Amino acid sequence: MRVQGPSGAALAAAQSAIRRVGSGNFSVSEEEAPRGNVAASNLRAISTVDALIALQAVDDPAERRKRAVRHGRKALDELDALKLGLLDGSVDQSTLARLKVVAEGLDQSSGDAGLDAVLNEIGLRVAVELAKAGVR
Repeated sequence: MRVQGPSGAALAAAQSAIRRVGSGNFSVSEEEAPRGNVAASNLRAISTVDALIALQAVDDPAERRKRAVRHGRKALDELDALKLGLLDGSVDQSTLARLKVVAEGLDQSSGDAGLDAVLNEIGLRVAVELAKAGVR
């Protein structure tokens, strides 16, 4: 493929030659600070990051419901592990720690009133078991 016309390198060389031709009297006043392109590029990067964070903050109701169901199932699994540990007589601190972590995820709203009621009951049972074990 053949490209005709001035190329980018030729234009840049011509413009730099034009700049050099001017008079040699250049001075910078001490009152004005030089402006750089750094601030503009930083603002552009910040706005891009803000846009990505804003997109992540938009939550789909179906996704919220899936996440709430996942938290509820995890809490029920940990309650079941605690029940088995109580029946065996070997309740370890790691089970209680996992139960405490799961309890923190149950207070988020799913947007579904029925599911929220079930999650509140699961959360109450987790709180009771943690209180019986003396975990705060």
